[in-house]
Amino acid sequence: MEIHPSLSSTPLSTISLPVFPLFSVSTISFFHPRKLRSLSVCSCSSGGQSLIRKPQLNSRTITTPVPDLGDEDESEEQQEVDDDDEQESAKKPAAFHGICAQIEKLVFFKRYDEALELFEVLQLRGGYGSVRASTYDSLVTACIGLRSVHGVKSVVRHMIDAGFTFDLYMRNRLLLMYVKCGMMVDARRVFDEMPERNVVSWNTMICGLVELGSYDEALELFLVMWEEMPEAAPRMFATVIRASAGLGEVFVGSQLHACVAKLGLCEQIYVSCALIDMYSKCGSIREAQWVFDEMPDKTVVGWNTIIAGYALHGYSEKALELYYEMRNSRVSMDQFTYSIVVRICARLGSLEHAKQAHAGLIRNGFGLDVVASTALVDFYCKWGRMDDARHVFDMMSRKNVISWNALIGGYANNGMGKEAIKMFERMIKEGMVPNHVTFLAVLTACSYSGFLDKGIEVFESMSRDPKMKPRAMHYACMIELLGRKGLLDEALSLIKDAPFSPTTNMWAALLTACRFHKNLELGKFAAEKLFGMEPEKLSNYIVLLNIYNSCSRAADAAKVLEGLKKKGLRLLPACTWIELKKQPHRFTFGDKTHPESTKIYERLDVLMNEIVEQGYVPEGKPLLPDVGQHEQRMLNSHSEKLAIAYGLISTPDSTPLQLVQGHRICGDCHRAIKLITVITKREIAVRDASRFHHFKQGRCSCGDYW
Repeated sequence: MEIHPSLSSTPLSTISLPVFPLFSVSTISFFHPRKLRSLSVCSCSSGGQSLIRKPQLNSRTITTPVPDLGDEDESEEQQEVDDDDEQESAKKPAAFHGICAQIEKLVFFKRYDEALELFEVLQLRGGYGSVRASTYDSLVTACIGLRSVHGVKSVVRHMIDAGFTFDLYMRNRLLLMYVKCGMMVDARRVFDEMPERNVVSWNTMICGLVELGSYDEALELFLVMWEEMPEAAPRMFATVIRASAGLGEVFVGSQLHACVAKLGLCEQIYVSCALIDMYSKCGSIREAQWVFDEMPDKTVVGWNTIIAGYALHGYSEKALELYYEMRNSRVSMDQFTYSIVVRICARLGSLEHAKQAHAGLIRNGFGLDVVASTALVDFYCKWGRMDDARHVFDMMSRKNVISWNALIGGYANNGMGKEAIKMFERMIKEGMVPNHVTFLAVLTACSYSGFLDKGIEVFESMSRDPKMKPRAMHYACMIELLGRKGLLDEALSLIKDAPFSPTTNMWAALLTACRFHKNLELGKFAAEKLFGMEPEKLSNYIVLLNIYNSCSRAADAAKVLEGLKKKGLRLLPACTWIELKKQPHRFTFGDKTHPESTKIYERLDVLMNEIVEQGYVPEGKPLLPDVGQHEQRMLNSHSEKLAIAYGLISTPDSTPLQLVQGHRICGDCHRAIKLITVITKREIAVRDASRFHHFKQGRCSCGDYW
């Protein structure tokens, strides 16, 4: 840490207002004119001129006609005026020093707004040359704390006008202020014009570039630094390793790894965690595990990083296994640990593991943490437990926009459109500014609940806001909403009128609408667009195949299958998972490998007979999104039905069931599960390749549109 040199202020009499080369006039802003409470202070300003301090005149020094009282009386009166002027001049520096001391005290107690307001008062009263270096240092802290660009420009302007002499410490502080306030152009200008730099200077600039996402520039600057002073600190290496991770360049990251190994810095916790994160994000999970295994002291940050790395690449089971290893190693977990685990549980559909993480969160005093609580809201929403999600949300003492988005999106995905819109309106009333994700959740709510007019209103309100123009994801949502209502021509027009090239999601939404409404020609047109954009994506061919099947176009369907064979694409066996007592159970079509297969099929036969009495009729046409024709012949053997049957015989009555499957649920299973919830009085949540389906009392949250 850099030690602050002795601080001293510049005497008022020596001010010459020099222009420093490291500043540009374009970086300076001026205070807006304010009403002055004192008639003794006068100033003026304009948009194109800087504020110029006007000389303050004492009323007794103004020359006016006076009677001739004689030389002696005149000299005595002049002596009295001079004495008064000296006393007044002596009082001003003392007053300015008092204001400076008050500013420093306010900053010490983190009352940054008040400190900057008091600084404005100091400016209006003059105060040039009376501001100490320690006061400027405090003002820099206030600007950083508030991220106030206006405050930055005002402080810098005052320093220049006061003729402040910048040493290396204050230049570094100035650089940090620019970086933290996002003024990277000014920061780079200050950095380039510094007469001398130390490690703090380099570290501040490179960290700022990494935070901004300018990874290439950060690495280039690091190489320049390395040539000038090859003595980088461990934190500097951790920063540039983050830059290589941001670029996804494992080659650059491995070179940095070799460098820190030669310097003996691999045991530094910051470096090790940065290496684990870099290898994970670059897809080299084995190297990440090796770095983690070599850590002499596995801290909570190291554990969090490797667990997040496995979760990032879909190794959810391994990530959960590492979580329990971490718990057994007696390492104190933090809120980030629990938030990562909850997200893993959301992916696996593991309610029991999530409940344990929730309990640990509360037990360790993180129950009110925003990040972890938001992860819990998201988990409960995804698995249809909206009462639990709302309870966690209401218990949060502080909420951010992500928290609101999680709950609104949860209501939307569970078909509770009215509740989603109510929460959106409440969010606006409480002063929270929505973002693009918020509007996507609201549009999704309108789509799932069929609120066409409300959806159009929200979409048009975004179009009128220059800062919130609809993106491709919002267009895709509107296309789905129009498609649900059968307005296919309007949906196609929306695609053509979009201010950007249509994305795959937009064409996929139109293709799904064509499948639902059996519009062969438009569906074929949308499918051809998708084939050109994603020639290797299997689901696009499957949807077109379903359209042909639904329209009895067997010959065209056969051509699609032939095309899949030529491309080397094949239909994978449908697979469904259900977790019971913390153990995942996997089922495929016609699966008889489970130890309790006999009981499963017996329960399934009874179940199918019961839903037939409720009006269930098996599909007459093969409308399965992601499964082959051979599976269509045995509808009762679909993997999701087997998983549900096993869940029914293995859990107490009224226990909700959570299923995860790698394919889109077929129409036959969708109708069957709705009737199963009526007979068994159970809630069943299914996360398929398309979306979450929350089945309850004979209804599905998707509104039978997926």
